Amino acid sequence: MTKPLRGVLFDLDGTLADSAPDLAAALNRVRADEGLAPVDVESLRVYSSTGARGLLLAGMQVSSDHPRYLALRDAFLVHYTATLADRTRLFEGVEAMLDALDARGLAWGIVTNKAARYTEPVTTHLGLAARAGTIVSGDTTPHPKPHPAPLLAAAEALALPPSAFVYVGDDLRDIDAGRAAGMPTLVARWGYLGPGADPDRWPADGWLDHPRDLVAWLDARRESRAVGD
Repeated sequence: MTKPLRGVLFDLDGTLADSAPDLAAALNRVRADEGLAPVDVESLRVYSSTGARGLLLAGMQVSSDHPRYLALRDAFLVHYTATLADRTRLFEGVEAMLDALDARGLAWGIVTNKAARYTEPVTTHLGLAARAGTIVSGDTTPHPKPHPAPLLAAAEALALPPSAFVYVGDDLRDIDAGRAAGMPTLVARWGYLGPGADPDRWPADGWLDHPRDLVAWLDARRESRAVGD
């Protein structure tokens, strides 16, 4: 029989928040500093969960072993810090999804690889900081995802066993982290997914096409458990 779920943990970028416009804008400011024309935001969307390293590679063909990588990375982070909440928004349907979780009395929190100095202003701007039961950033624990430590820290903060949560994310590392933490996992198909990703092959417990699908998945799981799986 499946175990009852009492909470949900979410990735942030690409799952709850569409931060691609602000990340792309920061990269284009670096390009402008270098005398280069801007690149289209949509062409960078799939790289939005890969951090400065992935965006610099995708948008400027600068890898981490490039002699100017560190300088360009630092410039990117300066630009992003200045405008990290200008156009970042919740994905359509996320607020209603969170309202539904609250109405059902389910605990929920955020586990992201974003460093706390970026997570805090973004989640405050989006109204998530005041609502989430816990927020675990990429530097909250010694190991970021796909290590399970951040998810285990979130479960501890919410005073529930890891198996009481489902983890929802848009990257393979989210699925790997959730499985390592002993949590069921769900793929947020509306997210960034990563370049060349095939989420159908990820070892997840379910796939969601829209935030509203989470509540339907939880209800179906509860009904399955009620009839003995």
